[in-house]
Amino acid sequence: MDKTEMTAAIQAAKAEKGLTWEEIAEKVGLSPVFTASACLGMNSTTAEQAERICSVLGLAPEVGTTLQVYPYKQFPEAIPQDPLVYRLYEVVGVYGETMKEIIQEKFGDGIMSAIDFTMDIDKQEDPKGDRVVVTMNGKFLPYKRW
Repeated sequence: MDKTEMTAAIQAAKAEKGLTWEEIAEKVGLSPVFTASACLGMNSTTAEQAERICSVLGLAPEVGTTLQVYPYKQFPEAIPQDPLVYRLYEVVGVYGETMKEIIQEKFGDGIMSAIDFTMDIDKQEDPKGDRVVVTMNGKFLPYKRW
């Protein structure tokens, strides 16, 4: 079973059981963002975490084995067409250089880690229209000079 087949099996079981990522994550003991990312093939889990995901969703052991496989992370060359994903690309396109400038002013020459990283996605109710709150928290990694 490859990551694509794994993701299809997970999404089908999730839909069949009517569970949200938040509900699955709570039962597994992980964050909703990491749980969804691993189930969509962009991160790997431990054997114990994979077993819990499969137990919650009633999935076969081969799904758990594939959840543990280190992913090959590749990104599409073209801009995604899904409106929500496209808007995230738009945010980085419009504000990416600004974020880089401000991060480097505050920390120095380096990057924000996407390895030592957490992300939370919350809903903020607002009378003018509910707001999406995305909080990214990555370790700063200075560039080494030698």
